[in-house]
Amino acid sequence: MGSCTVIDLGLIGYAQAWELQKRVVAARKAGAIEDMLLLCEHPHVITLGRNGKRTNLLATESVLRQKGVEYFETSRGGDITYHGPGQIVGYPILNLGAIKRDVVWYVRQLEEVMIHAAADFGITAQREAGKTGIWVGEGAAAEKLAAIGVHISRWVTSHGFAYNVATDLRYFDLIVPCGIAERRATSLEKLLERQVRLEDAKQPLAKHFGEVFGLEMKTAGAQQLFEQLEEAERAVAVPA
Repeated sequence: MGSCTVIDLGLIGYAQAWELQKRVVAARKAGAIEDMLLLCEHPHVITLGRNGKRTNLLATESVLRQKGVEYFETSRGGDITYHGPGQIVGYPILNLGAIKRDVVWYVRQLEEVMIHAAADFGITAQREAGKTGIWVGEGAAAEKLAAIGVHISRWVTSHGFAYNVATDLRYFDLIVPCGIAERRATSLEKLLERQVRLEDAKQPLAKHFGEVFGLEMKTAGAQQLFEQLEEAERAVAVPA
């Protein structure tokens, strides 16, 4: 069984997290570090996937500025999505080549992780044919609890998933979430009709991540990650 280190980055800007991801990916490709699962929370931001449509951004630049929402075009798969406070964003940096070289399988496994994590709260979530992510409810009334958008380079993964815990769902009105106009987003708090702490949702995600991918999960602090990256970059001349 391989091992995977969970790093809780807390609240971090999207651009800063993306730069950190690139450093971790480079070190993982060089074999200088082990698999990582970065968990974080972002300030308000809208991101567009590499195959997404800009027309699914409904807000003007002035509205985004007024609401304090950043906008980024990214290298991940998927269409457009929102990240913000109250949402757990997970960035797995895995050497998929050592686990299973199958992109579709990898996405389905991420869904499986979040389905199990939702079940720990008594919520029945499921997949929908032709739609990535996990959903709660029946038919056309089903709402999206979590979104997925990944990037894979030389079988090392980046980007990942967004799991709505205490998310302000009104911000999804600024976009056509994942390009699906007729569907709404939901959250653990909305479904449970009570407050849910992010900390209480992170542990189930990490636990089920290890179970689903067959990895021994360990935890470390952000400072340990930075020190490990600096050491790796000095040792193998990984570009920062």
